[in-house]
Amino acid sequence: MRHLLSPIVLLTLSALTLRPGDAGQPPPYDLLLRHGRVLDGTGAPPVAADIAIRGDRVVEVGALPGARAARIIDAGGLTVAPGFIDVHSHAADGLGGGLHTAGPLLAQGVTTVFLNHDGAGAVDLRAQRARLEARGVGVNIAQLVPHGAIRRAVMGLADRAPRRQEFTRMTRLVRAGMDEGGAGLSTGLYYAPGSYAKTSEIVALAKIVAGHGGVYTSHIRDEGNYSVGVLAAIQEVIQIAEQASITGVVSHMKVLGPAQWGLAPALAAAIDQARARGVQIFADQYPYDAGGTTLASALVPRWAEAGGRPMLLERLAGPERGRLKAAIAENLERRGGPESLVLSGYGRSRSVQDRTIAAIAARLGLPPVDAVMTLLERADWPTVSFSMSEADIVHIMRQPWTMTCSDGELTAPGRGLPHPRGYGAFARKLGVYVRERRVIGLPEAIRSMTSLPAEVFGLKDRGVVAAGALADLVAFDPETITDMATYESPHQRARGVRYVLVNGVVVIDGGKGTGATP
Repeated sequence: MRHLLSPIVLLTLSALTLRPGDAGQPPPYDLLLRHGRVLDGTGAPPVAADIAIRGDRVVEVGALPGARAARIIDAGGLTVAPGFIDVHSHAADGLGGGLHTAGPLLAQGVTTVFLNHDGAGAVDLRAQRARLEARGVGVNIAQLVPHGAIRRAVMGLADRAPRRQEFTRMTRLVRAGMDEGGAGLSTGLYYAPGSYAKTSEIVALAKIVAGHGGVYTSHIRDEGNYSVGVLAAIQEVIQIAEQASITGVVSHMKVLGPAQWGLAPALAAAIDQARARGVQIFADQYPYDAGGTTLASALVPRWAEAGGRPMLLERLAGPERGRLKAAIAENLERRGGPESLVLSGYGRSRSVQDRTIAAIAARLGLPPVDAVMTLLERADWPTVSFSMSEADIVHIMRQPWTMTCSDGELTAPGRGLPHPRGYGAFARKLGVYVRERRVIGLPEAIRSMTSLPAEVFGLKDRGVVAAGALADLVAFDPETITDMATYESPHQRARGVRYVLVNGVVVIDGGKGTGATP
């Protein structure tokens, strides 16, 4: 019997001796995340699993007790999820400048951002990409083709339909943008010059984008009761999506102004009805009750912006001043009055109360509307507008077609007091709306940040934790993740994110940025 067993024993010992990773062979994986609670991004409950990575890909997910890797990260006590996708970001300037490593975005778990929103941004996507890649960036970037910037390049701030030759130029620029890698078309129909475009103009351009497999995303024509009303503005996005056979996104969906509060259920019902008949309509949302814009965008009627700032200054000083003053007064009330608007770039005080239109008007010794006109004569000020209700925010957030976004800028300290959403949006949703207020569950919140936007925009192999997917991952503590950015101190990075990987490269390591730009 001993003679019969000896070859078996010898073969077993030989097999153990020649395992991969022994005898000088390299480990089978580059990176191994152990003991995490994995949310795969689909909305499924968390599971205990290890994640093995080779190169820029996840290669195995599951129980891997004997696995070896060049580096092992203990994710015990952490939730591991796909990297977050910010579908509406204004981070282009920061990423192209001193914040190219994207530290404030990564600290929230964001690994991909979409740029050129609201119809604004670079017309030449190839040149924009070259600028961003020259120094490298810490997050993945998707570019949109900006309708407003194209319209401005072709016909300035003219308040009219494009002539045939002008429209031909616009279509060529849209096609060029999609050929250069555009992910879709963005419009800012609330802003000049996008507001001067008729629905038919957008439908025609959206058809071109649909032919390239792109998406249509829109800052809608009205978020309150400025012009057509918020419900009609959402119906316009539905109409464009339906007529152009394109996926449509209502961008940073909200209900603006006390007179309109409570409309969220009606808006959601309109989207549900469109989806029921096969129209692909989605929305994105940032988790704050204040928006960010400029003083002119918030209060000046679009007819007064036609022709650009020189014409606005003429109207402020000329025979149309009375008409303009009346319109500004109406818009100030629509926003909730002079206490609801804060000039983020005005003065040196860090107190929000000191920067309201009401406080500034008192210092100037003027009625609020006259103070606004005086301010507009000096500059177009960045403005934070506290004009949304919590009930509407919650109702929109709970919809299965709502994605998470920041709508945030990426600015360095010392650059005024921007909206804190650029530094805190994703952490705020997880900390405030999931953990504290229990508005939605953690799996659903993660889905709104990962697989849903990847599905909407057709991002291949992103937005999920699965074998074969690209290794964009975030490991965070759901009990401590917190947005630290405030309106008084907006340049504070979020806390609670321990590790972030972008394309398999560790960019947040133990809570600290590595400076990598993968």
